Amino acid sequence: MVNTLFDIRGQIAVITGGSGVLGSAMAYGLAQDGATVVVIGLHEEKIRAVVEAILAQGGQALAIACNVLERADLQRALEQVTATFGPLDILVNAAGGNAPQATTSASNPFFELDRAAIDSVFALNFTGTLLSCQVFGHAMAERGQGCIVNVASMNALRPLTRIPAYSAAKAAVANFTQWLAVHMAQEYSPRIRVNAIAPGFFLTGQNRFLLTDAASGAWTPRGQAILNHTPMSRFGAPEDLVGTLLWLVSPASAFVTGVVVPVDGGFSAFGGV
Repeated sequence: MVNTLFDIRGQIAVITGGSGVLGSAMAYGLAQDGATVVVIGLHEEKIRAVVEAILAQGGQALAIACNVLERADLQRALEQVTATFGPLDILVNAAGGNAPQATTSASNPFFELDRAAIDSVFALNFTGTLLSCQVFGHAMAERGQGCIVNVASMNALRPLTRIPAYSAAKAAVANFTQWLAVHMAQEYSPRIRVNAIAPGFFLTGQNRFLLTDAASGAWTPRGQAILNHTPMSRFGAPEDLVGTLLWLVSPASAFVTGVVVPVDGGFSAFGGV
């Protein structure tokens, strides 16, 4: 029974941002569970490295270089996926990230944050997710089934200091996830489910400059404060997201749509005392 509940063997999964720290871990997890994984990213050499690792482990995968902010790119990717493997079953929107220029500091106060950097962070996290849902979600709507998992953030649930653009964009992703879940179920098919994962604190290329000291490698005061407010007393490992992802894309969550699931070591549950 358990194997049937979580069985995604033979399903076709597209993951945007699939060469990132979190995205690649989710791509490997989907492949190891039997899905055919299409890894989408901006840099071809990085997504090919992920695909080669999946193939070396006996999985099935394809790399497609694609800018999630270009609808024509996304449409081309959809056509390539369909022609190569057939109809899409799963979409994971993991493309995202922050930028130092959109982060407040003593030398970069909120009132002087660069508009282009703010727009870039918001576009990558929210607009890229929306466009991907439009293009790949349309194929699911035509078929009457499918599963979308967006990657929000703990910042969507509890805004953090210093990262206003990233927090606002991820809050938009969480809200949009709930909106799209209702829209797809009511307007197209209740067999199309839309959910999100809200990762807590994971060390990635986008946030390392905030959490660790570049010279010593020690935690910054911000990094230590996060650990102090995480009951499990550690940062997440990328693989910690895989179990939740597999639950959300499998028949095990057949009656689950419109939820944002924290994977945060208890951060969102802890009041500090």
